Amino acid sequence: MIYVVFSRISSMASQIIREWSGINTFAPATQTKLLELLGKLKQENVNSLTILVMGKGGVGKSSTVNSIIGERVVSISPFQSEGPRPVMVSRSRAGFTLNIIDTPGLIEGGYINDMALDIIKRFLLNKTIDVLLYVDRLDVYRVDNLDKLVAKAITDSFGKGIWNKAIVALTHAQFSPPDGLPYDDFFSQRSEALLKVLRSGARIKKEAFQAASMPVVLVENSGRCNKNDSDEKVLPNGTAWIPHLVQTITEIALNKSVSIHVDKNLIEGPNPNQRGKLWIPLVFALQYFLVMKPIKGLIERDIENERKPAWERRDAAFRKRDFY
Repeated sequence: MIYVVFSRISSMASQIIREWSGINTFAPATQTKLLELLGKLKQENVNSLTILVMGKGGVGKSSTVNSIIGERVVSISPFQSEGPRPVMVSRSRAGFTLNIIDTPGLIEGGYINDMALDIIKRFLLNKTIDVLLYVDRLDVYRVDNLDKLVAKAITDSFGKGIWNKAIVALTHAQFSPPDGLPYDDFFSQRSEALLKVLRSGARIKKEAFQAASMPVVLVENSGRCNKNDSDEKVLPNGTAWIPHLVQTITEIALNKSVSIHVDKNLIEGPNPNQRGKLWIPLVFALQYFLVMKPIKGLIERDIENERKPAWERRDAAFRKRDFY
């Protein structure tokens, strides 16, 4: 009981909307770009935005949330596991509210952590997901079945439509590819391999997945990230990554796909009782034609035979035998 009350208090506290003061910690050039993007959203009558951050554990989800907000809003420790519950951080600026939901990793012991997934879904009840930020690492040389399992779990939980509102973010972007491979080539190969396994796990046809053209962006959360002349954090290709990420988020938020509203039906699925009622007429029809009707015919024949005298039934049997 104490844990439940504490969890509810923590959840309520995490949803307090504070002034987005962290934006002032960015370089002036980054601040200008971010405010322009917020203004673009407001021009489209979008006054709030909710970003759901998901992925495996240890890929940099919480660090990415902190980087976007410009504050240490989610605790991070290299010696501790991720928190067991989602955390929603809300910040307001110039009449616009940004909500970012950080979630625990979905894999435990090589399998989907069903308990963590259930906690995430129930935390999201009655919330609307405008953007899914799927986080993984750039410095990984191969994809495996775990990536496919995570994509399947997300799809089973929120539907295929959530991938129309998705961005893939690859962290640890200040990474030197092996064997002298050009950075852009490695990024392209890593992106294509991950998108392919995500499509397979989500059970989305290749044509539909390509039409959605899920963007892949690079993220570098380290304090050692290089900076340009404007003091903005930049990637090895010179891109100021925070404005680029927020710009991509803005584009996905404004695309024609519908945001995902998480209601009770989405979490629990259709009512099994209601689903079963659809089969009742068919079951009755099958029972009638395959069971009841043949039995009825046998009963009628037995009744008819009982009405005849024994000698008449015996003569009928002899005539039938002589006929054959």
